[in-house]
Amino acid sequence: MTGEDGRRPLQSRQSSWARAAATQLAVGNVPPNRISQAGLAFAAIGALAFAASPHLSPGWRGMCLVAAAVMMQARLVCNLLDGMVAIEGGRRQADGPFWNEAPDRLSDTAFLVGAGYAAQDISLGWTAAALAILVAYLRELGRAEGFPPDYCGPMAKQHRMAVLTIGCLVAALWPSPGAILTLTLWIIVAGAAATAGRRSLRLIRRLKSR
Repeated sequence: MTGEDGRRPLQSRQSSWARAAATQLAVGNVPPNRISQAGLAFAAIGALAFAASPHLSPGWRGMCLVAAAVMMQARLVCNLLDGMVAIEGGRRQADGPFWNEAPDRLSDTAFLVGAGYAAQDISLGWTAAALAILVAYLRELGRAEGFPPDYCGPMAKQHRMAVLTIGCLVAALWPSPGAILTLTLWIIVAGAAATAGRRSLRLIRRLKSR
């Protein structure tokens, strides 16, 4: 569940488009921290689109939900490219670990809480966000204890964003988008709780075995 360099194992990292984009950014002297910050900006835009959607006409509401889905994918692209520019492009920065992690937690919160506003169930959005942070915390706790970071699912970051993206696109076409988003958030909550439980058990086993 961990790449050889300790990063999240992603097949997209080997794709030609990602390599080309990372190379261009590195050649253009774009700092990886700026790419991480751009990902957070995309998350903020997505959260605003979510929050506005319940107050708009059906057509505009659907456009906001599609925009939120696009922002999620843009955020993930930034998450992919910042590490590639830093590591493969040789552009590591001293404060890179902060910008690699902190914007991710804020981005998760922005999207999930925003989806809660769109579903008109704010507490459900906050619950999903809290569980997402717990899942990431357990990974970093294991890393702090000297173990390889545990990226296991079933609801790691890429899975959460995939589920929420699909939920947004379906909700954009559905007569009752709030119901679809509520169901989507419940799926994320259940999956994130299962992931937190699984990572907890794996970490406990590692601690006991050393």
